[in-house]
Amino acid sequence: MPLLLASSPPALGLQPSTRARLRVAASADAGGGGGGAGAGFPAFLPRAVERIRDGPAIRLAKRIERVPVQTGFSESPILSSCVRPLEQQRSGDPLVLLHGFDSSCLEWRYTYPLLEEAGLEAWAVDILGWGFSHLGNRPPGDVASKREHLYQFWRSYIRRPMVLVGPSLGAAVAIDFTVNYPEAVSKLIFLSASVYAEGPKDMTRVPRFVPYAGAFLLKSLPLRYFATCLAFYKIAGGPAGIFDWVQIGRLHCLLPWWEDALVDFMMNGGYNVLNQIHKVKHKCLILWGEDDEIISNKHAYRLQQELPDAILRQLRECGHIPHVEKPMEVAKHILDFLGTKKAEKAEQGSSLPSTVGLRCTRHAHYLTAAHVRPVDVVAKLQCSVHAVRR
Repeated sequence: MPLLLASSPPALGLQPSTRARLRVAASADAGGGGGGAGAGFPAFLPRAVERIRDGPAIRLAKRIERVPVQTGFSESPILSSCVRPLEQQRSGDPLVLLHGFDSSCLEWRYTYPLLEEAGLEAWAVDILGWGFSHLGNRPPGDVASKREHLYQFWRSYIRRPMVLVGPSLGAAVAIDFTVNYPEAVSKLIFLSASVYAEGPKDMTRVPRFVPYAGAFLLKSLPLRYFATCLAFYKIAGGPAGIFDWVQIGRLHCLLPWWEDALVDFMMNGGYNVLNQIHKVKHKCLILWGEDDEIISNKHAYRLQQELPDAILRQLRECGHIPHVEKPMEVAKHILDFLGTKKAEKAEQGSSLPSTVGLRCTRHAHYLTAAHVRPVDVVAKLQCSVHAVRR
């Protein structure tokens, strides 16, 4: 990763006192007062939310709230971030929207309003360890904890079978959850599913500064910029539009506990659902961008074959995050899959950005799909450490 490493290098030899000062600074940037009531944002969001110019992102951010979720691994309830429906229904299965790796519910800024306008009960839920939940007590971020947290959220607030929607790594979260709690799920929807990665290999012997250095890189603007370019086929608004999407995508990274939660997840091995896919018996919809350069759409056919009851729909001129890049098509496919008669509403949406935008230049020789994952960032850093030792 020569281009990425050319940016400001991480201070790998930080003393505990220095790291503490940095966390205090990060906390100040995140701001206990956050966006402030005057701007209409929840007080717990980082102040940087006020720099976002994307209208749908602003509107969805103002609806984010924290609700208490009691788990078996935390003495006190975890104030968990989500966007909940304006009105809960008594009929029909609710739609629970997860997000991808190291992301937040703001991924759904364009598609969520379309689903809501179509009359669906939609919840956008932040996976434990990411998003905007309050993690001041540093709860564990391993797979089992993420699973239990989602289950307790479902048990406390939803309480009936749900349609679970998992984009990218969220698909692995959804599969792991469904295999363990099949009664909580009625159907599954996957978007550009990241389900064939095996996670980090035995991180227990890796010095902790290595994953923290990986987190430093993952948070950096250069990597986020190139990852954003790699993830999309087109971005409306030119360079300014790209930078706005970068700000949206890294907003949760400004919370003071973000790096600790991410490192804990990495050190515990991440997701490996290869042996769970065939255990999913629910009806599934698979959506995939034909121009996905993060995960090849060849995996879409493999996943369809391995799932007992799955429908595959591919989206033209679309990258890795269809619900951001092609919200109307995604909403229509979801509504068709659920058998609703309101699918035509998904074809409307004048407030959404045009799909005609800047064609993202692919810097494949500098930033491959694998480099976007912290697992591979850590692997590169490990190689560098070993080289220095030699």
